[in-house]
Amino acid sequence: MSAIDDLPPLRDVINTFELRARKSLGQNFLLDLNLTSRIARIAGDLSQTDVIEVGPGPGGLTRGLLAEGARKVLAIEKDARCLPALAQIARAYPGRLEVIEGDALKIDPLAHLTPPIAICANLPYNVGTELLVRWLTPKDWPPFWSSLTLMFQKEVAERIVAEPGSKAYGRLAILSQWRTEPRIALHLPPEAFTPAPKVSSAVVHFTALPEPRFPADPAVLERVVAKAFNQRRKMLRAALKGLVPDVEDHLLAAGIAPTERAERVPLEQFCALARSIAGA
Repeated sequence: MSAIDDLPPLRDVINTFELRARKSLGQNFLLDLNLTSRIARIAGDLSQTDVIEVGPGPGGLTRGLLAEGARKVLAIEKDARCLPALAQIARAYPGRLEVIEGDALKIDPLAHLTPPIAICANLPYNVGTELLVRWLTPKDWPPFWSSLTLMFQKEVAERIVAEPGSKAYGRLAILSQWRTEPRIALHLPPEAFTPAPKVSSAVVHFTALPEPRFPADPAVLERVVAKAFNQRRKMLRAALKGLVPDVEDHLLAAGIAPTERAERVPLEQFCALARSIAGA
């Protein structure tokens, strides 16, 4: 592990500040600074970009982002034990790191940032999917962020990029691929983390599209997709029963056989179905 700045190695930081990862907070620390710098580079040129980082912990990815040239990093950390370690980083990068103690699900970061804005984080496992869905479903589009570079469990990452016909294909794939270009950029084994989780991880990079791939009302599309995949083994005429009257007519209008199952329906046809239902 080579040094990327003049700060101590992360294992020393963890020992100095007694930062044992807490399962209750979904913490798994990434200590290899070569890896954290690599993740920062996946986010692209950040020299003219403010970056939101959720759950920085002892600051491995924070240091990677700053060392790779991020204009500013806003780190949101719920665990007060990590604040002294992050303060040490802030002193090493004057004026470029701001730390907010609190729950990322409850904090509006925009007052602290200047566009363009990117989000880059090794997300705590227990809130990662919820945060992603929030970032993918804002009231207005394009969103406040230009890209997301996020660490997930490998299974979640595969659901994000899944294609129709696969078992992984579902709500996350639809929400991700409707408005962004997602790709798995890096795989990491359990031993890359401390403590090692039971599963592998992957970094997914999302580029926000200027507009959705196909027109649809976001609320209607979300409702249709949620109901369709809630009973994914059922034919759609049964899975969507009660959503609207004459649901079979809407399926046919969208070019979908009423006997089809949700996991075989591509994004474009889900959007057509949402338009038909909204029009009614």
